[in-house]
Amino acid sequence: MEVITLLMTAATVALAGIGGLYYSYACSVMPGLRATDDATFVGAMSRINSAIQNRVFALSFVGAFLALAGSAAFSWATGLASALPLAVALACYAATLVITFAANIPLNNALDLAAASGDVAAARKSFERRWTRWNIHRTWLSLAALVALSVAWAALSQP
Repeated sequence: MEVITLLMTAATVALAGIGGLYYSYACSVMPGLRATDDATFVGAMSRINSAIQNRVFALSFVGAFLALAGSAAFSWATGLASALPLAVALACYAATLVITFAANIPLNNALDLAAASGDVAAARKSFERRWTRWNIHRTWLSLAALVALSVAWAALSQP
């Protein structure tokens, strides 16, 4: 198997996993939690935010970036037609990382601090709408990255 195939396969698997995670939050987790009381919402989100900090998630989260960067660099260096769509995929995924580190993680941390004060209603109010909105942006950007990655696969199959 060629280097580019290995890199792009790793990128596809990792990106699909992370994009699917964001999508599942957008379609089921957050709508499901929306119907709960404040204490349940804050408790569940705090537990989820704690549980997601694990090796499998870290491997996918960082691995998607590294595999996309490696794929884009290799394609660019070897003059493959997949270089431009891979650069687009990398840019889209990098934007999800910026959102995660600049918005979602700080909101997670603020939720934990606010919950510790005991005012779960205020904690939820300052968290839910903003976190959900940023997650939807990550979902769309992940989808755009997957589309660009699909275009890169198609470009590789052209003679």
